Amino acid sequence: MEIRKLDVKDAQVYYDLRIEALKDSPDAFATRLEDAIKRPVDITAKNLALKHAVTFGAFKDGNLLGNVTLVRNTAPKLDHRATVVAVYVTPRARGNGLASRLMKELLHYASNWQGLERIDLMVASENLPAIALYEQMDFEKYGTEIKAMKTPEKYIDENLMVKFL
Repeated sequence: MEIRKLDVKDAQVYYDLRIEALKDSPDAFATRLEDAIKRPVDITAKNLALKHAVTFGAFKDGNLLGNVTLVRNTAPKLDHRATVVAVYVTPRARGNGLASRLMKELLHYASNWQGLERIDLMVASENLPAIALYEQMDFEKYGTEIKAMKTPEKYIDENLMVKFL
């Protein structure tokens, strides 16, 4: 298994995994599948090139099996903060610690990012495996955003979690 930072050359495989994630776990993400499908791959490439964001991917035999993104706030009073987004591991690769390895790589990178002091994330309150992972990584819950997301069928609450570096 190779875990590395993604770049613009990885845009298509990352886009494909993102579409899979939205099909597999639609309640875990704010982005809707129908919106992601309309977004051109070159937008994904531009996002992978951003200086204030980093995405790590886990590859096995050339296949992207999981990813995690860290987006740093660029506002001067908030640039000590970053947010974890778009965490996903394909179902066939779950259960072997891959999400943990991805998060550890992200946290190692974050700890060396000049001036970064705080990492935030939001996770669906019903996503118990993800919550357990984040708690294992020393994230602490500090609140719940009630009805954070709305689907045609239901509302989804999200836990607000933080880790100080």
